[in-house]
Amino acid sequence: MTLDEITPGRLLDLRGTPINGPLLARIIEATGGRPGRARLDRVTFTSDVRLSGVTFTGDVSLDGARFERLASFFGARFEGNVSLAGAGFARELSFHGVRVRGHLSLDRAVMSRDALFSQAVFGHGLSCERARFDGYATFDGALLGDGASFRGARFGRTLSFRKVTGHAQFDTAHFAADAYLSAAGRLSASRARADGIFDVAVASGRVDLRRIEVAGGATIRLTDSQADLEGAVLRGPAMVTGRGWSTLTSLRHVDAADLALFGLDLSGCRFAGLARPAAVRVKNCTFALTPRGVRVSLRWPMLRWFSRRSALADEHTMRGWTTPGDNPARHPATYDRPTAVDPPAGPDRLAALYAGLRAQVDDVDTSADFAFAAMEMRRQAGRRWWLSLSWLLWGYGMRMGRAAAWIALLMALTLGAVFWTSASHAERAADPPPAAHH
Repeated sequence: MTLDEITPGRLLDLRGTPINGPLLARIIEATGGRPGRARLDRVTFTSDVRLSGVTFTGDVSLDGARFERLASFFGARFEGNVSLAGAGFARELSFHGVRVRGHLSLDRAVMSRDALFSQAVFGHGLSCERARFDGYATFDGALLGDGASFRGARFGRTLSFRKVTGHAQFDTAHFAADAYLSAAGRLSASRARADGIFDVAVASGRVDLRRIEVAGGATIRLTDSQADLEGAVLRGPAMVTGRGWSTLTSLRHVDAADLALFGLDLSGCRFAGLARPAAVRVKNCTFALTPRGVRVSLRWPMLRWFSRRSALADEHTMRGWTTPGDNPARHPATYDRPTAVDPPAGPDRLAALYAGLRAQVDDVDTSADFAFAAMEMRRQAGRRWWLSLSWLLWGYGMRMGRAAAWIALLMALTLGAVFWTSASHAERAADPPPAAHH
């Protein structure tokens, strides 16, 4: 294609062409700042690229393009889709404030310096799968439309992903430095790896952090949201906080050196397989409650009564009880039932969980309930007959009302026996002696 053939709105096909600064200026001038569909695959830009005020009225393809100097799309508008798959940026890349009506693809792109996407608008989403961000990357305030995917991406320096609107997926991504993620909607970073600080804030959505590995400190802040940490490895200090209705669905197989939970609904949270229960601190959290009432069973003891106490969802699963976390109608907008792969935890494992967690719970009543539950699980394991006797007589020394009831019953029986014996002696004393016969 020659410059004479370039007109506003017409197809622009310059595939494989080296473009310097003067040539780029002449192309923009020839199109009147409004190119149509642009095919610029494998183009090499040897000078700064500045496209302020340019509007692309059709789809733009820059697959495999090379930008040897600054690539600034600031102020540009794209009416269709944009593809920069496999593109290479030797210097800074700026999509700050850019509006893309369609979809933007940066799959497998390499950004050697800073990449700026703050305040950008992507009507049909953004894809950066297996992309490499070697410099500072920011997406603050971006609107993601149909969502963004960063699967397998690598961030060499700090990532700032704050106050982003839309769903985002960072599955299997590698954060080599600090990462700050804040979004309204769904956020996923399952099987990701973070070498520095990992800070996440989610409002009115869900966050999937299953099997994530974090070497530095981790902070997860939830507002009317739920999080899943199943299989996570948290080597540094970690904290999960909740505001409003915020719940944690799973801590199964989590290995955390120091994990603090604040203000969360843990009524449906699975704990089975938690590597270090004693390293988990719990404050202002709610747990599931056991059903109350009297039940008759064919096993010993045949008559059982249950008082209301705090319990783990795993115990409900083991006993076949319904937990609040099993009810999708409770919070239909954000409900995401955890997938149960392992069989339910047995009494032995639950006894160890309760024993490890009881000292880390700030609420005195809940701690006492966990101590009772630990003894109850040991009794359920059926190893010691005296535990059944202890449960029956005084509730392992933690249900003194039960002991008082037995004492009252014993006293009543003793008093009844005394009165019955006294009455029998009185009747015998009142009867006249039989007459003597000669």
